[in-house]
Amino acid sequence: MATMTAPPDRTNAPFILGICGSMRFGTANEQALRVALERVDQLGGRTQLIPGSRLILSNFDDEEAPEAKAQWLIEAVAAAEGVILCSPSYHGGLPGLLKNALDYLELTAKHPRPYLRGLPVGCIATGDGWQGPNSTLLALRQTVHALQGWPTPLGVAQNINDGGIGDARDSIRTIAEQVMEFALMRRALGGD
Repeated sequence: MATMTAPPDRTNAPFILGICGSMRFGTANEQALRVALERVDQLGGRTQLIPGSRLILSNFDDEEAPEAKAQWLIEAVAAAEGVILCSPSYHGGLPGLLKNALDYLELTAKHPRPYLRGLPVGCIATGDGWQGPNSTLLALRQTVHALQGWPTPLGVAQNINDGGIGDARDSIRTIAEQVMEFALMRRALGGD
């Protein structure tokens, strides 16, 4: 007779938030993010994936109170100890959906930890061809810097025409490992 073991207690594990910039379910972009979050889970972290469909928000206006969905996003980012951003390449840049969601972080300017300050942030970009994903990865990294986050040393730009995300799986897992490692180091140093 097999004995059942209780699942590990992860109440104090690092919380890593994955944000997907793709609207459609099951895209290469979402698959890449799921690979990263699966690796975080294997390393003992807690994860939450925010699909692009949850990022359908009104255009950001700092003079308007955020709608409930935007407030939920802000609270999820505030609770995170690390973030993984995964963006499809839309004409060489971030889709408006993802950019608008990140613009809402402006409402955290007066929080004790504003924006993405001090958080490790993994960046993954996917697209048809190499030019678009590479410029999208650069845009992601620049946006993370502007939001005072720490982009991980490794970022992934993946041409999905060259085998989907298959060739990038090891690199995507490495990004997840870097986010977890930096989140744990940040925690050991007392955070912000």
